Amino acid sequence: MGAKIDHLGVAVPSLAEGRALYERLLGFEVEFEEEVETEKVRVCGLAAGDSTIELLEPTDPSSAIAKALEKRGPGLHHIAIEVSGIDELLPRLKAAGVRLIDEVPRPGSRGTKVAFVHPKGALGVLVELVEHPAR
Repeated sequence: MGAKIDHLGVAVPSLAEGRALYERLLGFEVEFEEEVETEKVRVCGLAAGDSTIELLEPTDPSSAIAKALEKRGPGLHHIAIEVSGIDELLPRLKAAGVRLIDEVPRPGSRGTKVAFVHPKGALGVLVELVEHPAR
């Protein structure tokens, strides 16, 4: 299997505002909505073909999404790439000199394991690596 975009993360001040645009006006269908306590964020996933658009609303002013909104306003926050073997991939990336935010995976939405690559390690783009549970 080749590389696959899992989702695009979009920082929004409110899920209701984001859904008004993406769901009601643009016609995307909601796949899921949940709170990811470890990330201090509420997530609304919208079906986008083989990928998802994730609207991300902060639940705490100390969350990364709240800080991104404060600094840059709403908009694209990150690109997520689906991977397998995230536990083995992270040390390989680090050994290759790729700058990581996470050296070990953390819990993500939908029971996933995730880790972030620093924008300085990914040509200016915040990249989230996502491993889904066995299906």
